[in-house]
This record gives sequence, structure tokens and C-alpha cells, in this order.
Amino acid sequence: MGTTVMLDCGFAIRETERRLARLSVMPTDLAGIVVTHEHQDHIGGVFKFARRHRIPVWLSHGTWQAARADANDVDVHFCRDGERLAIGDLEFLPYTVPHDAREPLQYCVSDGQRKLGVLTDAGQGTSRMMQALEGCDALVLECNHDRQMLADSSYPPSLKQRIGGAFGHLSNETASAILAAMDQSKLGKVIGAHLSQKNNTPEHARAALLAGLHSSDTEVAIACQEEGFGWIALSPI
Repeated sequence: MGTTVMLDCGFAIRETERRLARLSVMPTDLAGIVVTHEHQDHIGGVFKFARRHRIPVWLSHGTWQAARADANDVDVHFCRDGERLAIGDLEFLPYTVPHDAREPLQYCVSDGQRKLGVLTDAGQGTSRMMQALEGCDALVLECNHDRQMLADSSYPPSLKQRIGGAFGHLSNETASAILAAMDQSKLGKVIGAHLSQKNNTPEHARAALLAGLHSSDTEVAIACQEEGFGWIALSPI
């Protein structure tokens, strides 16, 4: 196995270990944990897990400031927008996104042959985002909510405004528009992620992603919060 890195961790230690074991990965196999931002569903388990298994953590200085009370005795490294960092055989490019956190980052990662882009937890598309995602072989793209389902939901107005706002989460429609506008010349796989369990469905998300694709040859999958999925191999087009 080459370099293995975990992106975010919102689970308790035992659940994280269980999910890794399902992929035949031991905690000691991890070369690092890379963090996007300080919201608990992304960082809640990071420091406890890293501390137990002595795994280094990379995150922005703003994220560290927001969560540093939990980071004692963890090997922390800082990263920032546009400054590439190497972890083992992998190169990461952090890029900023509009989200209601201290200094949120998303990442593109490459092994020198293939490039994976990750874009979740953003309220809207930006030119910086499109630049970072250029030339991806695969993309994990947030499809958080269907706008009509969110509008019709029982959520209080303030929460609806936060989720659907410019610093909230990507709707299916916005994700589709971002996908349609990006460079798809090498894009072989798109995985819809971060779906709301109350305000979206896999069918809605899949339809939105398919509508944003330039080619029917690009494979579309939807990530499941409860079950996750197995390893996905990337091959350059």
C-alpha cells in the first residue's frame, strides 16, 4: 500500500477504527489526517484519534485557533491556500472556499499521475475554486440539499438561511452548475457527497450531477453517510 491519508474525521475512535478495518486499513497505516474546518462533523474525532495513534494532523491556522483546546499533544502542521504540501507520495493543494468557519480549506491531491479534487462545505462557486479543480481525474462534490426540499422542511428559517446561503452548503443545483463550468477534460468519476438526510435524496443528487456533465462516459456515484463505500480506483483518461 502507498501513502494513505484521512480527510477529516467526525466519528468517535471506535467507529473510525471500525470503518478503517472495513477497508483493510489499520490506524498505523495512516500517514496523516488533513482537516477542512472546525465544524464537529469534520473535526470532532480528529485530535482524539490522532493522539491515540500518534498521527500528524494538517489544518489551517484559523481552524487550529477555533479547535486548539482539543489539540494538546498532537503533532500539528499548518497549511494555507495555494501552498502545496507533501505527505508521503502525495501532494496536496489547499484552496479556500466560502463557508461559515474560521479559515476553511478544501483540497486537491495528486500522486503525480492522477488528481482528485474534493469540494464540500461551500455556499457558492468561486474563480479560485474553479482554478484549483482544473484537470481533475475524479471529484468528490457536495450535493447537500435540494432547494425545494429545504424550503419545505421543518427547519427554522435561520437554519434554512444558513444552509442555503452564500457561506453555507452547496445545493444540487449549484453543484451541477459548478460541475458544468469546470474543466472536465480528464474527469472520469464524480462522487456526490455530504447529502442531507432530510433535505435531499440520492436520486435528486445523481440527476443534478448527470445534468452538469459534458460526457456520458463520466461515472457518477453517491456517497452514503451510514455505509460509506469501498476503495475507488482512478485511472488517467
